[in-house]
Amino acid sequence: MIVLASKSASRQAMLRQAGLAFEARPADIDERALEAELAGASPSAIALALAEAKALAVHEPGRVVLGSDSLLDVEGRRFDKPASRDAAAEHLRFFSGRTMHLHSAAALVRDGATIWSHAATARLQVRELSADFIADYLDAEWPEVSWCVGVFRIEALGVQLFGAIDGDYFTVLGMPLLPVLGALRELGELPR
Repeated sequence: MIVLASKSASRQAMLRQAGLAFEARPADIDERALEAELAGASPSAIALALAEAKALAVHEPGRVVLGSDSLLDVEGRRFDKPASRDAAAEHLRFFSGRTMHLHSAAALVRDGATIWSHAATARLQVRELSADFIADYLDAEWPEVSWCVGVFRIEALGVQLFGAIDGDYFTVLGMPLLPVLGALRELGELPR
């Protein structure tokens, strides 16, 4: 059984639906401080560093620990989870008609050493969003989307934000699951 260093419902659901036995133990790290240390690094590199830091923070001797993180940038501007419904509306107004770059990363750690890591990027073209649509959307999806870096759940009404998506579905959900499963097979944690 692996350890998932996350409290993310989406990541837990992905692993559960893929049939993985895991224990969820959220990591306690200062993500903003680590991001500040990595100022100037690419969003993918920051997502990888955060995923690795989360996995390293949850030490379980002999067990594989999976850390994962996602970052969103739009036209070079980084976005975090919205702090309020007003912030969520502001994010959606900014996203309207633009392309989101969602960087999702995962790292596997055993006994304090990183044994595998991977990052993937999905490009999501946001359609033009009217003020009425944004208000109705938040009426339906708030507060659930407050936990989502892009103010959307692709598996719910969030799919209506987009005109096109280029990238893996699981990357959009917040973890590059297929590469994670492949790595776990290579490490003998899953049957071949």
